[in-house]
Amino acid sequence: MDNEKKFALLIDADNVSSKYIEIVTKEAQTLGNVTIRRIYGDWTSSSKNSWKDSLLENSLTPIQQYNYTVGKNSSDSAMIIDAMDVLYTCDVDGFIIVSSDSDFTKLAVRLRESGKRVIGMGESKTPTPFVRACEQFKTLDVLYKNNNQSPKHNSQEHRNTQPERGRRQSQKNQEPEKAPVKELFDNPLHPYTRALFSAIPMPDPDMKINRTILEGDIPSPANPPKGCKFHTRCKDCMAVCKEVAPEERDVGNGHMVRCHLYDQG
Repeated sequence: MDNEKKFALLIDADNVSSKYIEIVTKEAQTLGNVTIRRIYGDWTSSSKNSWKDSLLENSLTPIQQYNYTVGKNSSDSAMIIDAMDVLYTCDVDGFIIVSSDSDFTKLAVRLRESGKRVIGMGESKTPTPFVRACEQFKTLDVLYKNNNQSPKHNSQEHRNTQPERGRRQSQKNQEPEKAPVKELFDNPLHPYTRALFSAIPMPDPDMKINRTILEGDIPSPANPPKGCKFHTRCKDCMAVCKEVAPEERDVGNGHMVRCHLYDQG
């Protein structure tokens, strides 16, 4: 719809648990069209492993931010800089800031001064200044608890949850690509992996990067497309990709990939 509001979703992976991702995306979709989806953190850290399954399922673009000082979260500054870039260069009506950190209080105030809607999401521990700086604030741990409570065991509800659990497990077992860290960074094969890596900022400003801009429709996690889940946004899409889900292929060096580009090799 032409009058549908456009939002930028910015997630602080250093301050929010991956268990809330379904709530975050569900609440975001009620606001309008989420045209920008970025998540910030140090992706070289094992603490981010729980997030990695969610990146593809929810079309999140990971932004690498190294923690240069032990105990100091450096993702905040990257999110703030990106938010201001989006404010001045992108056509959005509002921002969804997902964090429990008060460092985003001034950002929320500044964005609202520019006439943008600001929706905050975080846990109950989120400091009051950030909560009040947002137009709305959604408390994730409360929503998560409410979604998982079942005061009365309803047999129909119980039956309905079984396919959903199976679907989630099936999706987790269908990563587009798996490999040892060095092999994966040196030789990404899947088009989606290459697109994600091209979005990671480089510390050297003079380094030239060939960005891969993902176009097409974002697949719905609740109703994924037939065939390869990524084919709606893949520039290398072939006819078979729209009909048949690719099987996992071993291409050597402990490198596994699910893509029809490698069916013959």
